[in-house]
Formats: sequence, C-alpha cells, structure tokens
Amino acid sequence: MYSWVLWFHILSLISWFAVLFYLPRLFVYHAENIQNEGFVKVVKVMEMKIYKYIGIPAMWATVLSGFYMSFEMGFSGNGWLHTKILFVLFLMVYFFSLRRYRIQFLEDRCKKSGKFFRVYNEVPTLLLLVIVGMVVFKPF
Repeated sequence: MYSWVLWFHILSLISWFAVLFYLPRLFVYHAENIQNEGFVKVVKVMEMKIYKYIGIPAMWATVLSGFYMSFEMGFSGNGWLHTKILFVLFLMVYFFSLRRYRIQFLEDRCKKSGKFFRVYNEVPTLLLLVIVGMVVFKPF
C-alpha cells in the first residue's frame, strides 16, 4: 500500500508544483497587461481555473498522502521529516498567498508589478530544493 501512496504523492506533488510555477507567471502577464481589458478577462478565468480545479485538489492530495506516509514511517527520530514538513507548511502559506493575489486581481485591486511576481515566482523553487533535499539526503 505504501508504494501506491508514494506514487500518488509524487504525481500530486508534480500537479501542485505545476500550479505553483504557472499561476505567478499568469500574474506577471496580468500585471503587465492590466490595461488590455480583453486579455485581463481571459487571464482571470485561467487564474481561477488553475487555482480552483488543479491547485486545491493537488495540494490536498499531496498533503494527505504525505501525512499518511509520515504516520507509516513514524515521526520520532526523523529530523529530516520534521524539517520537510516545516517547509511544506511554508509552501502552503505561499499557495494561500497566491489565492490572496488572485482575489486582488479578480477585484482589480492588485498593485504589484510584473517584476514583483517574477521574483515571487522563485519562492516555490527554493522550497522545492529544500523539501526534496530533505527526502533524498535525510541530513538529520
């Protein structure tokens, strides 16, 4: 059973990261083309669909399958696992911050620049490096 859950966890993680990488890129386009009403209308729909229909289910599938595996292997004596979970929590905070920006764009209130979202788009990459590093190297 564990191998199947691991398989599902990896696929869920890939789906979630597709959203984490692509949604801020949509925000870049949105911020830089705010005056183009037709484009903004289309990108708002894209932002909603990727967050609601892919991001939320993928995040919960990743988190729930990860917790199942954590309980199977046991929490005690696994400092690397504790560190990984901490950084997954940071990733969830980032994901929910994307929701906040999406709502601001939806209500035409977001004042952040395309440059801001280009930089903000690097956050999940840094978190991914730490999370995967914890799993592969198990340093603690």
